[in-house]
Amino acid sequence: MRSEIKGTTMPVLEMWLDSGESIISTHGELSWMTPNMTMNTTSGLGGGGKGLLAGIKRVAGGGSLFVTKYSAANGPGSVAFAAKMPGHIFPVEITQGAGYLVHRHGWLCATPGITPTIGLQQSFRAGLYGRDGFVLQRLEGSGTAWIELSGETITYDLQPGQSLLVHPGHVGMFQDTVAFQMTTIQGLSNIFFGGDGYHLVALTGPGKIWLQSMPLPILAHSLQPYIAPPQS
Repeated sequence: MRSEIKGTTMPVLEMWLDSGESIISTHGELSWMTPNMTMNTTSGLGGGGKGLLAGIKRVAGGGSLFVTKYSAANGPGSVAFAAKMPGHIFPVEITQGAGYLVHRHGWLCATPGITPTIGLQQSFRAGLYGRDGFVLQRLEGSGTAWIELSGETITYDLQPGQSLLVHPGHVGMFQDTVAFQMTTIQGLSNIFFGGDGYHLVALTGPGKIWLQSMPLPILAHSLQPYIAPPQS
């Protein structure tokens, strides 16, 4: 199996599989594939359970009820996944006992040894980060996962006890050694007139964090004043 990330601002991940090799992806990510690729859409992949229960756990973690397994049959084949927003696609190696937490739309695909499951689902005033609150998926297991983040990607290696306060929409991914806690913005004037919502995420090391500069909810909020209301 080999992968190639093509393009710049709107990248495409193309996976080349030998006969019998497979890749899993969240439901609905397919862009194109060779005719000999087979698809098996199921709710029963990982997540600490089987069948529908595993799918429900993924939904609770911000993912899709279904995942799709792409397999090469009768020779090598390829399958491609295109970015939905200007940004970056990159691989991350995951080992047993060392997982990652990813924002709800960040997981693109993975080798079959990776399990997507519940990370966090926190409901609060929507503000600039969408109507779904702050939702994280957890990726665990052993293998390679490919992540899609929007805009520019900024990384920090936090030392033990070192913290960074991050707008929820800009949290892309972080190692599970990083502690996270929702915090409330201080000061009534900041809350009501600052335009940044009520909450920030406190990320505390040790561990690596990936932040995204242009999450979709914030982009949509910025464009809203320029979109004409529907005609009655």
